[in-house]
Amino acid sequence: MTTTSQPDQLAAGVLSGIRVVDFGKHVAGPWCGALLADLGAEVIRVERPSGGDDRYIAPVAEDGSGAMYLVCNRGKRGMTLSAYRDDAEPIVSALLESADVVVANLPAATRKRMGIDWESLHAKNPRAVLVTATAFGDDGPYADRIGFDGTIQAMSGAIALSGEPGEPTRCWVPYIDFATGSLLAMGVLAALMARDRTGVGQHVDGSLMNTGLLMGNRETVESQVLGVRRQPTGNRGQTSGPFDVFATTDGFVMASVVGDRQFVRWCELVGRPELLEDPRFATDTDRGRNGAGLSEVFASWCADRSNDEVMRQLSTAGIAAGPVLRPEELLEDPQVRFSSHLVDTVYPGLDRPAPIADFPVSLSATPGRIRGAAPTLGADTDQVLAELGFAPDRVAQWRADGIV
Repeated sequence: MTTTSQPDQLAAGVLSGIRVVDFGKHVAGPWCGALLADLGAEVIRVERPSGGDDRYIAPVAEDGSGAMYLVCNRGKRGMTLSAYRDDAEPIVSALLESADVVVANLPAATRKRMGIDWESLHAKNPRAVLVTATAFGDDGPYADRIGFDGTIQAMSGAIALSGEPGEPTRCWVPYIDFATGSLLAMGVLAALMARDRTGVGQHVDGSLMNTGLLMGNRETVESQVLGVRRQPTGNRGQTSGPFDVFATTDGFVMASVVGDRQFVRWCELVGRPELLEDPRFATDTDRGRNGAGLSEVFASWCADRSNDEVMRQLSTAGIAAGPVLRPEELLEDPQVRFSSHLVDTVYPGLDRPAPIADFPVSLSATPGRIRGAAPTLGADTDQVLAELGFAPDRVAQWRADGIV
């Protein structure tokens, strides 16, 4: 790691002056808020006094805070609030009235009970943008179902087409969650632009299912238009070839040959020019359909070479490839270290700084940046309440009553 977060030294971002009240939990909602914080918004994470469930998953810090919590809540302020209680209403109301954006990936009934449904919020604060997301949306036959990233991987077709035949396989990383949060953040930026023109906010609503439908849309198009019924083939690709993971003498390499020119170069590299005349391999579609044979040829070529040697020769030949790395190996990868994209971020009770991935795209004039670590539990509660105009004695009583 090569950089350390220093929030006081970073320039105000493009969203400076925008207040986001984040009632989100788990990944999609909090990740949306994290991206907005990277762009300079003031984001206030609201969680119950004992801490939200998402704080304590896969703990890495002394206080029990987990790795995903640190990733999805960097750069935010933190306050505790029993927002569901009736006597918390003055605080919830003040937060909503002060907000430019409210993030609440909560069930519709919960939002209604808390007064952060669209109708209630818009009546209270017409300029506010409400951001919501559930597994399946607020309406329809699955509206009341609970769902997480894996649920939608399963229902979107991804798990059925992954892994070996008869062994449907989930992707380890929660790409549905992160993609949903990213799309929500894009919606927020569009809503804020529209507010500049109209003066009023709007409701930005997403769902994990909609994101899953997008991610698997190529396959649903094929299925409906051509009646294609793909079956899983492990790591082997089906739309070109060779496209697979191959064992070397000291590891594994993922390589994919796409397009006629790359196939010519690959045939030359592995010493099999006769494959260029084989009708089974005439096009990408043909090579994907008959990819098992090409994978066998490639596997034989890789088997007596090291990862470094395979990577060197494939790179020289202009063929896309990458070594299969474990997380600890990724931390030492030369390109990762050169990019400084993983920012060493200090959080109380960590044995060493957490390498948090920075804002994922670079803007030449108004860059997004990690603007500090995730907040400890309730770190800014008193300050936020004071900013909202509540007297210290009232705050003390709320604390005694377990409201904050």
